[in-house]
Amino acid sequence: MNDTAYAAFHRASIEAPEAFWGREAARIDWHVPYERVLAYEAPPFRQWFAGGHTNLCHNAVDRHLANRADQPALVYVSSETGAEQVYSYRMLYEEVARFAAILQAQGVKKGDRVLIYMPMLPEAVFAMLATVRLGAVHSVVFGGFASASLAARIEDAAPVVMVTADAGVRGSRVIPYKPLVDEALRLAGTRAPARVIVVNRGLAEAPMMKPGRDLDYATLRQAHLDDRAAVEWVESSHPSYILYTSGTTGKPKGVERDTGGYAVALAASMEYIYGGRPGECFFSTSDIGWVVGHSYIVYGPLIAGMSTLVYEGLPTRPDPGIWWQLVERYRVTVMFSAPTAVRVLRKQDPDWLHRHDLSSLRALFLAGEPLDEPTARWIADELGVPVIDNYWQTETGWPMLTLCRGVADLPVKYGSPGLPVYGYDVRLFDERTGEEVGPGQKGVIGVLPPLPPGCMSTVWRQDQRFLDTYFSLFPDRLVYSSFDWGIRDEDGYFTILGRTDDVINVAGHRLGTREIEEAVSSHGAIAEVAVVGVADTLKGQVPQAFAVVRDASVLADPASRARLEAEVMAQVAAQLGAIANPARVYFVSQLPKTRSGKVLRRSIQALAEGRDPGDLTTLDDPAGLDQIRQALSDVAASQP
Repeated sequence: MNDTAYAAFHRASIEAPEAFWGREAARIDWHVPYERVLAYEAPPFRQWFAGGHTNLCHNAVDRHLANRADQPALVYVSSETGAEQVYSYRMLYEEVARFAAILQAQGVKKGDRVLIYMPMLPEAVFAMLATVRLGAVHSVVFGGFASASLAARIEDAAPVVMVTADAGVRGSRVIPYKPLVDEALRLAGTRAPARVIVVNRGLAEAPMMKPGRDLDYATLRQAHLDDRAAVEWVESSHPSYILYTSGTTGKPKGVERDTGGYAVALAASMEYIYGGRPGECFFSTSDIGWVVGHSYIVYGPLIAGMSTLVYEGLPTRPDPGIWWQLVERYRVTVMFSAPTAVRVLRKQDPDWLHRHDLSSLRALFLAGEPLDEPTARWIADELGVPVIDNYWQTETGWPMLTLCRGVADLPVKYGSPGLPVYGYDVRLFDERTGEEVGPGQKGVIGVLPPLPPGCMSTVWRQDQRFLDTYFSLFPDRLVYSSFDWGIRDEDGYFTILGRTDDVINVAGHRLGTREIEEAVSSHGAIAEVAVVGVADTLKGQVPQAFAVVRDASVLADPASRARLEAEVMAQVAAQLGAIANPARVYFVSQLPKTRSGKVLRRSIQALAEGRDPGDLTTLDDPAGLDQIRQALSDVAASQP
């Protein structure tokens, strides 16, 4: 199938969505058949597979017992503790059904919430699957979030039970969780759960257990060793989970996901987008606290009958070859990671990639932030397999722009995530007029509803906020706003230009930070860059670049810094024009990032403007912000 045939495939999904998704619904089991593929009487709210009853856990675990009970389902590896365990589908069923019985004994029932605050452990996956097995709703909060952020999520979700661990570990540094949990529960007050199940890994000092509230998981598991909870069948539109978007300020914004539509969307994506096959191994390097972890560590691969590799650790420990060692050992066929991780590996000796047999790997998929062309070319050349960018959001739950190579052999264009995915009617809009823009013109990336299966149903218990946040871009037209700028070429390929609120207004000219970042990073001495708009009394805003250098010796030599800054400026001017030149280029050895690898541009901007960097609960390493402070200080000290 060529690109013309893919266009017809995509068009069919837009013009006849009920026929298209009705066919795809056969990929999962239905306890009660659905009555209508799409109920769409109150746009933009919609129900996919209305009237049908199913269960996520059944489709991810139970239904595979007949034909692949002894096949590996979950492979757990921790390079932090040395733990390694393979669970077959039969073993996974036993653990999940037992965990569900434990939750049931603590009063969890259909519709209740279970909040999960865990490191990357098998028990975290068991807890997620056990929750949806009971028809309850899980809310996974990224492990290590500060107590105040955790408390806000507890208050919003009002869970009946919380599942946590004594500690996590990152880069050999132990992070005690239980004290954070205790403080969060204190802050949450009456919204705090009645029971807290604690998985004790023995990593930290024995956690303080509050009698009557805190329960030891190992003890509970032993008490319920022979108990198995049955599947609770739920309506297709029944919520499966709440996931709070990162960077939320004020009242948390919980993305609510349905059950049936999500299961169908993931099942189809495993073939059409990722080319995964039953019995193979899928390795996503994300975390269950993020949407990628929900969709492509837990539910997607398991629904597809694959093995999923759950990894706790960094890409460089114990050495930069650890990921490739795992690819070889478990014959990984499809891998999913983030551009940031690849940039980290690019700084290492490329020989680490070639010490292992990677012949099983068919493709590497990257998402989470824009993928720059130099990074994409480097990893594609080193691995010798297609490297596919994909663009999506917590809200969509699965990709909205990529190359569906399971449908057609579409050519890669580095720097572009590709074409609209089937089911998504993606358009570019002028933010002022609401008119659609043509090829080569910048616009806001929007999707015409109905949103396809798998996308968010609403904001948890805040329907009006769902409308006001995502569908108020234009007063007279219903459009889902991605809040991202994009541009489309003549072939229909999109390029992401950055957030709509990351557009810099320089003396009346609108400049996307992504465009400037691409120009700066094309200089051979630059490994990574973040561009932010900084307030300026004359021009309104000016761009400032914070660039990670490949050669750290540049940082210690003012003359080298000045020379490199002039070269970078010349490069930007040559590619984008002098109007896009950063006011300054600051050189650092690392950028401040969240634990999921996203650069904290808001905090960088605040420091550059002399303001407080704000909420740093998601900050991975304080050294990144220290680097920004030092670079700003060094330049200020050198000014006459």
